Amino acid sequence: MSLFHHQQIVFQPIDPLADGLGDDIAAEQSEPEHFELTEQLDGRLADKWDAILSED
Repeated sequence: MSLFHHQQIVFQPIDPLADGLGDDIAAEQSEPEHFELTEQLDGRLADKWDAILSED
């Protein structure tokens, strides 16, 4: 008899809204044409937003 037993506990991912939206988000993220918002250190994104916001 072994004194040490290794058991692994696995939890299901949490759906923060508990409405199945997590499944929809995962499906969108796995699409080949999905996009990701990343920080641009060169300021191009900020310049584009400034131009968009000044059009009003």
